[in-house]
Amino acid sequence: MVGDGAGWSLSWDAKEIGGIARRLGISVAGGRWITGCKKQAVFYSDQYGLLRQPFPPGDHRIATAYFHGKPGTGEAVFDECYNRLCADHDRIDRIQSSHSEMRDIILESGIDARKVFLIPIGINLSYFSVQTAASRKQVRDRVGIPESAVVVGSFQKDGVGWGDGMEPKVIKGPDVFLKAIEMLKKTIPGIFVLLSGPARGYVMAGLKRIRVPYKHVYLDSYPDVGRLYQALDVYIVASRQEGGPKAVLESMASGVPLVTTRVGQAMDMVKHGVNGWMVDVEDHEGLAHWSLHALQRPNDLPGILDSGLATARENSYESQLPLWRDFFTGFVEPNRAQIR
Repeated sequence: MVGDGAGWSLSWDAKEIGGIARRLGISVAGGRWITGCKKQAVFYSDQYGLLRQPFPPGDHRIATAYFHGKPGTGEAVFDECYNRLCADHDRIDRIQSSHSEMRDIILESGIDARKVFLIPIGINLSYFSVQTAASRKQVRDRVGIPESAVVVGSFQKDGVGWGDGMEPKVIKGPDVFLKAIEMLKKTIPGIFVLLSGPARGYVMAGLKRIRVPYKHVYLDSYPDVGRLYQALDVYIVASRQEGGPKAVLESMASGVPLVTTRVGQAMDMVKHGVNGWMVDVEDHEGLAHWSLHALQRPNDLPGILDSGLATARENSYESQLPLWRDFFTGFVEPNRAQIR
């Protein structure tokens, strides 16, 4: 397993997939570089680690996750990786795509369709529990959020780089998120934003500008994000492109209403008005409208939240074992004695 070395989202993806592989009887070694090895099965947690450098030396079988990065959308790195895929897909044995839109783009590269597997970014349900009145109050007290506040969550990295994040990462839609919050403020005087994740400087500066109170809680370990959902009234995804985001399943697993743009695996998982609400990319008015709908019509929520919880359970890593068994079959030979 070759992670990105950042210790954040992709690193945890690699850890989970490594755990699945072990359950299937596959021996797993972690590392960033492959040196002095021959005839290994190597899985990259994202395409950038594979397609922006020479292929590793040796007679390896190579697999990669390829979650997002639509070519022709103004990001040079997206075009670079996709052009490399088109030129060298014969060197790649397996690709995991997390949603149907990206799968179809990958297939347009000319790669053999038998190498491409649609497997969503799963969720480890042990990190999340359904919100209760008691857990809501407990986490708000711990974090320092007034009980009367109406709390909107946003827990993803949306700034460029790993510093303060004052330069916005456009595909993550931080500008769209701020416009939606500004609209909500007109109707909800007690609105409050709970942030997590690295590089959130642009959003924090924007919230100060529009005079919306917020709290940024930076977590040392990804699994701790589960407790933050306990404090929320609604979660908003405002992205323009995504592989997941993980927040789709995380909010559903936590019993928190989800309002999202039509991106990533949200477009495959979210059924508007059934297990969440979904609007077109760039539609900040729609994000505000359906967030307000979720907040002002509590009698509608039980069915929505129950459906969301069912969706999260259907897409847990545990439920994905058959998908990953198909992925690894013919790619790496398991040790039959280790299969659990």
